[in-house]
Amino acid sequence: MNSSRAAAVLNVVGGERLPGRATFEKVNPADGSLVALVHDAGPDVVDLAVSAARTALDGPWGAMPVNERAQVLRRIADKIDERADELAAAETADTGKPAALVRDLDVARAAQNFRAFADVIASAGQDSFLTDLAGGRKALNYAVRKPLGVVGVIVPWNLPILLLTWKLAPALGCGNTVVVKPSEETPSSATLLADILADAGVPDGVYNVVHGFGPGSAGEYLTTHPGIDGITFTGESSTGSAIMRAAADRVRPVSFELGGKNAAIVFADCDLEKTVDGLTRSIFLNTGQVCLCTERVYVERPIFDQVVTRLADRARQLRLGHPDGPETTTGPLISEQHRKKVLSYFDLAVSEGATVVTGGGVPTVDPGLDGGFWIEPTLWTGLGNSARVVREEVFGPVAALIPFDTEEEAIRLANDTEYGLAASVWTTDLARGHRMAQRMDVGMAWVNTWYLRDLRSPFGGAGLSGIGREGGHHSLQFYSELTNVCVQL
Repeated sequence: MNSSRAAAVLNVVGGERLPGRATFEKVNPADGSLVALVHDAGPDVVDLAVSAARTALDGPWGAMPVNERAQVLRRIADKIDERADELAAAETADTGKPAALVRDLDVARAAQNFRAFADVIASAGQDSFLTDLAGGRKALNYAVRKPLGVVGVIVPWNLPILLLTWKLAPALGCGNTVVVKPSEETPSSATLLADILADAGVPDGVYNVVHGFGPGSAGEYLTTHPGIDGITFTGESSTGSAIMRAAADRVRPVSFELGGKNAAIVFADCDLEKTVDGLTRSIFLNTGQVCLCTERVYVERPIFDQVVTRLADRARQLRLGHPDGPETTTGPLISEQHRKKVLSYFDLAVSEGATVVTGGGVPTVDPGLDGGFWIEPTLWTGLGNSARVVREEVFGPVAALIPFDTEEEAIRLANDTEYGLAASVWTTDLARGHRMAQRMDVGMAWVNTWYLRDLRSPFGGAGLSGIGREGGHHSLQFYSELTNVCVQL
């Protein structure tokens, strides 16, 4: 690749752009073209970023009244709207996903995240108790919310700006300062966001960005740095385990949203058309690269063949193409390395006895996109719950369809996993929908819908899917510390 004219993506430390110890290439997943040369932060740059964040924390930002911080968050949201096209272009180049999806989901939610948490922090209260003492005396106990401190924010490549702002908005709202380590696959929007925050009046050092990889790079330097007071991470379960070990040395709090092997349960009394619409979205949105996507579909036997046929038809109707194409519905996988992983599961599924209903390989795409990391939307039947492709997270546009006969069987199959992030239940029997959703061993269960979010509700998973909850006041519990004050009256 000709890198002589490639854009440079530098680290952001205390409001300044700093070079790294080396650079690495970032390519567009849609066609393999060079997007930028990214500056890899060494331990010295990470140390400077943490120091800048500490200085900003001890300055006016940490002591700013809550209502003023809420106003800053709303200004950030307005600035995101003003520069939505610029953010969307950066996100599309990094991810290769359809531009319409980036605008309507990723960038729109980024602004919404800041507005939602501005409302949350402006209206949040703390418990207070009036305690009766001997002799008619009383004591007043009340809690004071303080910033957690300097927070390490590590975000994935699948929904970069959406998930960054999901963490950043409550972190800043609570008065923290941050050092962000975006994925090496998607560095651009996090860097651009620094300019947006500065325009909104966020002081230098409150928001810092360091680029690089995990072990032996910026990720490890950040999570092991003694100046970090807490770590929030979204990504693979194995990486979460490594970060948890690093955080344990200084007993720092962590908030993890990790992998998933999410199930859908489809009953014969469902609204079939709406169910297939929902399943198509939950399996194939963002080329299956969403932690909440469905990779296991359990279908009541009387309608099993109908669901298989209709879903396969929908999969074949997806349009893989240029991100700016008006008919494009589906983008590429994020990298060649990830495509090799997904293709290995395609081979594994066949060796485990799967029937490939549709897909199962690398598609033919538009001219000029041959260098991209494309994959066919794929559905399998003929597999049981013991198959590795049914137990391990593929993180691609795939699903195994498995029949069941009773509610108890469906619950047993759906809960037979080490993960516990999300699930969906499809039925016109609302009592059954409530009953089944409450029995799912997951952090989030939908009935007759998928990915419908109220940002005040708890978000997170169980088991290998994570630790803690974010969203609404649940985020405040992680991003702040409480000091109880007791006054004898």
